[in-house]
Amino acid sequence: MRQLNLDQLRTLIAIADLGTFSAAAKALHLAQPTVSLHISELESRLGAPLVLRGARRVTPTAAGAVLVERGRRLLRDADDAIDAVRRQHKGLAGQVRIGCSTTSVVVDLLPPVFHALLERYPDIVLTPSFMGSEYSVAGVLAGTLDLAIIALPQPAVLGLALTPWRQHSMMAFIPARWQAPRRVTPAWLAQQPLIMNEPGSRMFALTMEWFAHAGFAPRARIEHDYDVAMRGLVAAGYGVALLPAPDGGKVTDAGEHVQTRPLSPKLTRHLAIAYRAQGTLDGATQRVIETLLEFAKG
Repeated sequence: MRQLNLDQLRTLIAIADLGTFSAAAKALHLAQPTVSLHISELESRLGAPLVLRGARRVTPTAAGAVLVERGRRLLRDADDAIDAVRRQHKGLAGQVRIGCSTTSVVVDLLPPVFHALLERYPDIVLTPSFMGSEYSVAGVLAGTLDLAIIALPQPAVLGLALTPWRQHSMMAFIPARWQAPRRVTPAWLAQQPLIMNEPGSRMFALTMEWFAHAGFAPRARIEHDYDVAMRGLVAAGYGVALLPAPDGGKVTDAGEHVQTRPLSPKLTRHLAIAYRAQGTLDGATQRVIETLLEFAKG
């Protein structure tokens, strides 16, 4: 059996609501012969009479009443599907998968972005994933991520666009009971037990470059790639960590067990938005990138 024709179904419902072929034709902006053809084809397709023609009014048969009831739901679902596709195409709805190189990006930098997106595009759902910059880039290129916030520099990759986004100053996170200078230097840190990012990460490379410029090559006591966990290890007294300074310079989740100090010389992590080359982005991803760029800081 062929599938139902939604236009014919809409015609049947209009007849049931208005009571005559002529009224249905007028409401649907159709010629009356077209309305009659819709009903005859629908009855032929289903093998059952759908309307009773009275002297003054047309009414649905029992079979017609069943189809009218279910047809209303079908048309609502069809309209909802069309609306969803249009909203998705315009970037008003959809799911956007974001790779984040560190948890501090989500905890410290993205909340105002999330708030702005929720206010403007409540039907865009954001799904962050935590992974290093290298894996985030691979996810964007493979299509398992829509965009990523990654650390610079990165090698040029065909099909990948990089837009500078934020500069994230680094600070020393030190157990509160330790004696520490007002400004922390590579020389002082090299004498302390260190909690560092895992080798191979961009943050590890950046940290080791900072030490190397001062003539040091320290070894870590603990290696870990999640900022929040590293803060917890500092709070427990395991060592010192170099971590991104929270936006505004306040540590909200370290509590009284952690003290922070600025670094001398300064250490800055440069972040960028990574996404597939233009022409391949859906509307929702474009809206998210546009909103991220509103919060860009040099």
